[in-house]
Amino acid sequence: MNANAQLIERFYAAFARRDGAAMAACYHPEVHFSDEVFDLHGADAGLMWRMLTSTGRDLSIEVSGIEADEHAGRAHWDARYTFGATGRKVLNRIAARFEFRDGLIVRHVDRFDFWAWSRQALGLPGWLLGWSPYLRAKVRAKAAAGLAAFKQKTGGAG
Repeated sequence: MNANAQLIERFYAAFARRDGAAMAACYHPEVHFSDEVFDLHGADAGLMWRMLTSTGRDLSIEVSGIEADEHAGRAHWDARYTFGATGRKVLNRIAARFEFRDGLIVRHVDRFDFWAWSRQALGLPGWLLGWSPYLRAKVRAKAAAGLAAFKQKTGGAG
């Protein structure tokens, strides 16, 4: 297994241990992370993982399909957790893509079905509006506010 595949494995092993600081250490200082909710650069990407790993009481992940070469990589991961805002159980299936620079992850893109997620996490409102830009914008704004509050509380260390 090459060094970049090992880096992806290290990232997800830290995730499974809920070690957001170790996850952030896998990121290049100029990292760009994006998914259906967040679009983050630099230390904020690592800070997001610190927030998610510190607040997810019953978070568990399963990773498969890790592949990488000298430039790019990918993996599949499933996250199981209780969504804190509603207390509803979620199984989120995510396809991850990575790009590397200087032995670290410089680009990380997670893709998942937002409507499927919103139906599980939000119940009826997610079922009815999960497809809509309105609900997606509302979820993004709430997530950004949560990250800003976590950043202020922790002093912003990614």
